[in-house]
Amino acid sequence: CLIVLGIFSLLQKEITISIVAAVLTIVGYSLNNTIVILDRLRENIKFKTREPFENLINISINQSLSRTINTALTTIIPILALYFFGGNILSDFALALFIGMVAGTYSSIFIASPLLLEWNKIFKIHQKGIRITGKKGKK
Repeated sequence: CLIVLGIFSLLQKEITISIVAAVLTIVGYSLNNTIVILDRLRENIKFKTREPFENLINISINQSLSRTINTALTTIIPILALYFFGGNILSDFALALFIGMVAGTYSSIFIASPLLLEWNKIFKIHQKGIRITGKKGKK
């Protein structure tokens, strides 16, 4: 979001309602991509309890990488069509979506997971051999 607004500021383009709609759409896509990766991590934590957390994050990213890239590419192709054939109003909207999709996909893969890893190093939420699924055992 901030990258889109920063680039629009550098290009001295006006922030219109359509740009605000594009930014909100970007937030949704970026959150969805991050949730998919973290959901895969949650599943891997359940079944690979003895694996170090760093490896679990790496495995989770690799398992969901093709899905994330395919989703981004299938969204970017129509966005490029909007940019080239949509006229002045739609071209700004499409430019904002394009920049945001690239930045959002990048941040979901390369920023969110390492941030979670650093958070885990500080707070020690997941340790080797400890399950954090939240399910209680039978009494």
